Amino acid sequence: MSEHDTVPEHEDEWQEILTEEEYKILREGDTEPRFSGELLDIDEAGVFSCKACGAELFHSEQKYDSGSGWPSFFDVLEEGNVGTAVDTSHGMRRTEAICARCESHLGHIFDDGPDPTGQRYCINSAS
Repeated sequence: MSEHDTVPEHEDEWQEILTEEEYKILREGDTEPRFSGELLDIDEAGVFSCKACGAELFHSEQKYDSGSGWPSFFDVLEEGNVGTAVDTSHGMRRTEAICARCESHLGHIFDDGPDPTGQRYCINSAS
């Protein structure tokens, strides 16, 4: 279930576990540049897990090319694995996708995805 035995409680513990880029994205809500993520063009069968805690989030069958420059999924692997929060950064109001287990930032959710959900989970490769 988890890449780590326990979920760290303090940010200094996260800084020891994650790379600088991963920490900025997962714990500080940063975003990797468009078309730069290593998982963007991955199309092998499998499960995408949270980089911070290892929670299983998405299945490759839910991944699609949205043209946005980030890996995109139309649904989650299992209800409750991905949580949401309101993000008002950059002068916008967006729905942030977070790991329900460790509360790390994954990306954002938009209502312009394909059927059957109409959702686009726009996820950073580093998360």
